[in-house]
Amino acid sequence: MAASVKLSQSCFSGKSPINKSGVLTLHGFDIRMRVRCGHLEIEDGIGQERRKIRLPRVGHRLRRLVCVSEDGFVTLSALRWLTDQDAAFVMLKRNGKLLNVCGPVSRSDVRLKRAQALAHQNGKALEISRELIRAKIEGQERVVREQLKEPAASEVIARFRERLADAESLDTIRHLEAQAAAVYWSAWSEIPVLFPRQDAKRVPDRWLQFGTRHSPLTGQPRLAVNPPNAILNYCFALAESECRLVLSASGLDPCMGFLHVDTPYRDSLALDLLETIRPSIEAWLLAWMMQEPFRRSDFFETSTGNCRLMSRLCAQLSETAPTWGRLVAPWVEYVARSLCSTTLQRNTPATSLTQQHKRESKGGISLSRPIAPPRRENICRGCGKTIEERRTDCADCAIDGAKERLVSAAKLGRLAARSPESRAKHSVSRRRHAEACSAWKATSQPAWLTSEFFSEKLQPLLAKTSTSLIKSAIGVSRWYAGRIRKGYRPHPRHWHALAKLARLCPLTE
Repeated sequence: MAASVKLSQSCFSGKSPINKSGVLTLHGFDIRMRVRCGHLEIEDGIGQERRKIRLPRVGHRLRRLVCVSEDGFVTLSALRWLTDQDAAFVMLKRNGKLLNVCGPVSRSDVRLKRAQALAHQNGKALEISRELIRAKIEGQERVVREQLKEPAASEVIARFRERLADAESLDTIRHLEAQAAAVYWSAWSEIPVLFPRQDAKRVPDRWLQFGTRHSPLTGQPRLAVNPPNAILNYCFALAESECRLVLSASGLDPCMGFLHVDTPYRDSLALDLLETIRPSIEAWLLAWMMQEPFRRSDFFETSTGNCRLMSRLCAQLSETAPTWGRLVAPWVEYVARSLCSTTLQRNTPATSLTQQHKRESKGGISLSRPIAPPRRENICRGCGKTIEERRTDCADCAIDGAKERLVSAAKLGRLAARSPESRAKHSVSRRRHAEACSAWKATSQPAWLTSEFFSEKLQPLLAKTSTSLIKSAIGVSRWYAGRIRKGYRPHPRHWHALAKLARLCPLTE
């Protein structure tokens, strides 16, 4: 007997959308996060492009849940589910403003926080700030020297770095950092921003150059007006969230900073540590700008001129978050180690973020090797669609590009032929051939070499002869030899040499 009732199928996708980086980005409207039957159920998207995801507690690979929307709800059970799985929840805007971060925390040591609060009185704040800014300026110097190829600007930045050793106040450190930043960003101002040829005609002019780091809308980096600055703002927000997470995991207070001025509702220490990895983020973006073009469809411009990122690019950039967290982890442990040296019980703090103690006990290096950010898509420089690696154009754009190059070469050839030097050479050549034609006499032509002989016997053989041989035999240009090969009848003074080339001369000659 056939079954009369059909089982209802689940509307949630069975394939995990989480890649190796462990990051899942949510966007759209009416976002929903809740727990049912032990699974984390997520809904996001817009209209018919809604996405439904169902994650189990085992084998999900989720480490970061990034939300770039402000519409929807998250249940307490969902936040508990993320905490139990050691996954962090990050909420931010497309313009690079961090709204909320929550993640797993460890038990904090009150002695460490007390040392953090007294750092301004015992001089540790100055020492730590000097070291953090030294790392930042050193990174800027490396970017300018190795990637931008401007040794003069690199030397100026190096002099500011050397002056940090004599800085006796936080104001002096801030002043040196600002001066080095001015030189650093001036070296970026003329960098072109690449777009596919079809997109470059449809974007604002200010999108085609990096320009200044400060937005004309705010006088600060906020509200960027071109794609590279918008990408930097978004990546810096991701990195700031990672700084908050690793600080909480190490037992430090993210709000109690050293270099940044204490401001309500701001995590000053997270921003202090962010300074150390800013050059790494900027070097990654610079390599992207100089090697691959951007897509126009990944950005949009608001009515005020603010450049925003589309959801697809936000998801791609969010995958870099764990990378920035691993880069900042050694600096968090450095700050904790420096603060612990001021306490009465000078116990070496644990290195749970980098596992440095374990590496040293096994005879390994103290720090891990440099971390490469995730690889990006390779897109066509003509139309902007995704293509295979090690290629610059798709098949259609490669053909169109070859045609454009041929047309450009033809135009350049015509322009070169009209120059006075080319006209002079042409006149000399014409005069030489005219004199040769006048000096030639028909009586010197063999009797057997007639027009009928040339058309019936010689011309078919010349059609099979290479242009270079015809050119060498009679001393004409390659263009003229090509015309002869295609059927053009030259002056009779050339016939005898062409007959010798075709081996049609009688044996008696």
